[in-house]
Amino acid sequence: MECRPACAACCIAPSISSPIPGLPEGKPAGVRCVQLTEDLRCAVFGLPQRPAVCSSLRPAPAMCGGHRDEAIAWLTRLEVSTAPA
Repeated sequence: MECRPACAACCIAPSISSPIPGLPEGKPAGVRCVQLTEDLRCAVFGLPQRPAVCSSLRPAPAMCGGHRDEAIAWLTRLEVSTAPA
């Protein structure tokens, strides 16, 4: 499955605990990644600075749903269900 153009749900909904260029402490859930460009593309895609968690994430029908709002909702539910107590 290919990423949906202009979605970027995976760059907004989940938290990232590893350093990202411009965010040495990572990013909290629900916050737009600083590496997300205006046209909703990753500025560090394919570069060694891209966090491993981002590189390993693969789009899938269950995660992406039928549109961006479904993807954000799914990833938000995942974030909540896997957050430390």
